[in-house]
Amino acid sequence: MRLGIISALHEEQQGLVEAMHSPHKLMHGMREYFVGRLWKIDAVCVLSRIGKVAAAMTATTLVEKFGVTHILFTGVAGAGDAGIRVGDIVVAESLVQHDMDASPLFPRYEVPLTGLTQFPTDSSMALELANAAARFLDNELAGTIDAQERAVFALDAPRLHRGLIGSGDQFVNEREHVQSLSKALPGLLAVEMEGAAVAQVCFELGVPYGVLRTISDNANENAATDFMRFVKSVAARYAFCIVRQFCLGHQASKVSAGTSS
Repeated sequence: MRLGIISALHEEQQGLVEAMHSPHKLMHGMREYFVGRLWKIDAVCVLSRIGKVAAAMTATTLVEKFGVTHILFTGVAGAGDAGIRVGDIVVAESLVQHDMDASPLFPRYEVPLTGLTQFPTDSSMALELANAAARFLDNELAGTIDAQERAVFALDAPRLHRGLIGSGDQFVNEREHVQSLSKALPGLLAVEMEGAAVAQVCFELGVPYGVLRTISDNANENAATDFMRFVKSVAARYAFCIVRQFCLGHQASKVSAGTSS
């Protein structure tokens, strides 16, 4: 595995480059790519910036120039369902571009000439990510997030969810908007601005990928309230710990497989 790790914002990837063993920086396409090893896994960390085009370009570059074999996108998202709360974790099983509409030439949400409205994630990566997130919630949450921040953001027993994530070049901050998306896309758990673009790139290039999102807001009129505080004090720490659990878990599974064989 050579793991490409993408986030849209610097704060969402805080600590990962510092944790790299012997990192070196390469500039390409107005982005800084940090190449090294994370918990014994060959890795490349990069910030895509916000939006689908930026994310698609970054994912393509990771594969074509840096030779990554797997891609992980980590960051924050708004809740796409009333049952999803701030501080919950969503691991994508599929992704849809909720602003894609080429009708009447193609059905709404279908990406033209792919035949797909939803791009499934790699099942093995999704399972490993979900297991890593579960270990974090069970064993590390209390010691990782400051008690004051847990109180401020009402992080009372955050939960793990797996399912559909919607992406679009829109910051969703109206209750009516997210309700209409949820009605049109049954099972929608979260809304963000990059994941489905990475999904399409990985589908077309045949690269396994996973998307991990921490719920930062309810995608309503209060979505921007204390957003950056949450990203820095909560989501960044979630991401760091879950990526570490993912890498350690992947290594352990390789050792176990080698021993059993």
